[in-house]
Amino acid sequence: MDENEDFTFSLQGSKATYVLSNVAEVVERILTFLPTKSLLRIASVCRLWRNCARRVLRTQQHLTWVSACGPSNSDVHALCSILTEEVEKVFLLPKMVLVMVDCEAFTGQAYCYRQSKAKKSRHSPDTVEELKLLFPRGCDIMGVATPGIVLTPSGSYSSPPQEYQEGEAGFAIMFPSMEGVHIKPFHFCKKSMSPSALKEAGLVDNPELRVVLLFVYEAYKPGGARFLNQMLELLGKSKALVAGGLVESVLSPPRHCCSQGSYGVVGLALSGPKVQGASVLLDQDVSNPKAAEATVRRLKAAKLPERNTLGFMFACVGRGQNFYNNQTNVEADAFRKVFPNTPLFGLFGNGEIGCDRIIKDDYTLCDADTDSLQHEYTTVMTLVHLG
Repeated sequence: MDENEDFTFSLQGSKATYVLSNVAEVVERILTFLPTKSLLRIASVCRLWRNCARRVLRTQQHLTWVSACGPSNSDVHALCSILTEEVEKVFLLPKMVLVMVDCEAFTGQAYCYRQSKAKKSRHSPDTVEELKLLFPRGCDIMGVATPGIVLTPSGSYSSPPQEYQEGEAGFAIMFPSMEGVHIKPFHFCKKSMSPSALKEAGLVDNPELRVVLLFVYEAYKPGGARFLNQMLELLGKSKALVAGGLVESVLSPPRHCCSQGSYGVVGLALSGPKVQGASVLLDQDVSNPKAAEATVRRLKAAKLPERNTLGFMFACVGRGQNFYNNQTNVEADAFRKVFPNTPLFGLFGNGEIGCDRIIKDDYTLCDADTDSLQHEYTTVMTLVHLG
């Protein structure tokens, strides 16, 4: 390289440096191609890059998720193993994360890995703490373990959802901070549920409450049914959409007031003018693919936008393949036919919570029997739109 080439190269380098140091529009455009963790690192370079990174983060309000299925090759659940890699690639700053995993692989069953080590349960305080370390400080994590999982594979909104009634599976939905949407987690047991705690969680005296996702654990214990009825009676009087199910256990947030094995409830209260929802109940009479699709199609009446809309399926362990004469994935397939571009997530549990209801703008449409929110051998199919 001669002196002229050296000068030209130096001049071009100085121009690039000037642009990247002084032209915010150019820097901001470049930063839109970077995942969030890289953005946070870059924000420490200089004031201009920090301000550009903050503006980019405020525009990244699309929901995203990571899902996993099949046995893991490591000593952690398949979802935790994949999350470690995938969180590095997401284009949002998570404010709230909803995690669901199968209870067989994550809790009750011990297993042996590398054969030279002793058996170890995957549901341990260490595992939960490692999960928390994957996300930013201040990010709330709600995790439940349940007999079966419904998930949409990572990558595309239009990927076909799958039902996993057996085997290792799980998902993590990441919610960013969104204008007009407030998501607040709650966790109650018989000792902590009080009028003041319910108000603080946004479940009572909250005119902007739109959707409540509810997961009850250890409900079969003495007093558990009464506790659940009290909770549902309270929520049934509100204008919010209530949906969820009875799960096996809670991973996070931890309990601080009751002993291990006692009953309780966790959930998410979704409030704000941009939150909308709709749900339908697939009862015991819905027992073939055609009837399932016809019932799911009733959700179309809500006319919810596709952008930032999630589907949730809360099904009884008694449904699924055995209920539909050995046909697999019937209800998840029915949902995809009706909503091909909406991801679906959920669980197979020991009871279902919900009813026919539409929450849209400033009005509520619900079924005639709003007192009946708890069911068996049914599926509650739900849409939640977050603006």
